[in-house]
Amino acid sequence: MNTNIIESKPWWKRNWKSSLGLVIIMLILLSYVFSSNFGAIVSDYTKAYADPTLFELPLEKVRANKRVQETLGTIEPIDNMTILNGEVQYSNDNKMVTSTIKITGEHGKAMLDIFATFENNSWLYKKIIVRIKNPPEKKETIQILETAIVDE
Repeated sequence: MNTNIIESKPWWKRNWKSSLGLVIIMLILLSYVFSSNFGAIVSDYTKAYADPTLFELPLEKVRANKRVQETLGTIEPIDNMTILNGEVQYSNDNKMVTSTIKITGEHGKAMLDIFATFENNSWLYKKIIVRIKNPPEKKETIQILETAIVDE
């Protein structure tokens, strides 16, 4: 009878080549993320997500616009995923914001463009534009020209 004991190698000794390759790939990816503008983009979305007042007044103005009501119907409330699916860019030391989010009505969809500055602890809206895309036969751009202030 053979009484030889088979000794297995520890995990690290058996898999060190693939583990080392994985670590190198992770370091390359991390260096790319930190050297790119990815951190600023995430920061902009976080600020917009945390500041619901940025979107409240523009939505009120859009809902009150008769042309938007005729074309899109009643505008649904936006949720947090709408902000994350949109586009947000802060500039000028976070005092200016440009944002585009999707709004949905009972008769179609549109994009809401917001251009605002943060002055005296409130948002001062420079432009609020609704770009109606769907339905395609009602495609148009509606500019809401009123300047408004939202206090925090």
